Amino acid sequence: MNPLASQRQAVILDEVERLGAVRVSSLVARLGVSDMTVRRDLDALAQRGLVIKVHGGATSVGGRSVDEPGFEAKQVRAQGEMDAIAHVAAQMVTPGSAVGISAGTTTWTLAHLLRDIPGITVVTNSMRVADVVLSSGRSDQTVVLTGGIRTPSDALVGPVAVEALRTLHLDVVFLGVHGMDERGFTTPNLMESETDRALVEAGRQLVVVADHSKWGVVGLSTIVPLSDADVLITDEALTPHAREVLGG
Repeated sequence: MNPLASQRQAVILDEVERLGAVRVSSLVARLGVSDMTVRRDLDALAQRGLVIKVHGGATSVGGRSVDEPGFEAKQVRAQGEMDAIAHVAAQMVTPGSAVGISAGTTTWTLAHLLRDIPGITVVTNSMRVADVVLSSGRSDQTVVLTGGIRTPSDALVGPVAVEALRTLHLDVVFLGVHGMDERGFTTPNLMESETDRALVEAGRQLVVVADHSKWGVVGLSTIVPLSDADVLITDEALTPHAREVLGG
């Protein structure tokens, strides 16, 4: 490896470890090299097992049940699938309804599509989701943001968040998850799983939004079993085995 490539890759690896994820476009701007050069560097790092290549960039190597990627790390994963899932989910929201939205990148994508639906009340423990809905400036929409302790994925969790959710009654809850398999829908954060359960219990209908990459990923704590989801919105790349387990 030539010295310049080694230096670039050291910078890239430092960024991945610091942020949890990097985009090719941001690396091109920072390093002052071509898109192709950055992609070659990412290939080299991925071959050495130091990063995981994803569409448009790379993420840190995780996989442990307690690993919790930051919001930016999640955002570069399966963006196309998240957009498609969010569009299907948005069609389930009717004007004037009370909607619960958990933290996550797929739910954040969904939030952008809800800004045009009149009269809805959005209850969320995600600061990012709340910001998106509030940015519409609509006087006929209400946003309820729980308090709580902030996690790396920008969720508000803990007893304050749980208490805020206990007396609420929601028409539908959209739940984003870290992972799913036979053991249920999971998260690496114990307090987030408790908060998410409180959000689920407040809703009449539970819709889980999760792309195929979440299958086989297991977080430390189970939020709810698979059978608790009234609807699971995912993408076509889900494996046949996963479809069988999920009953579809």
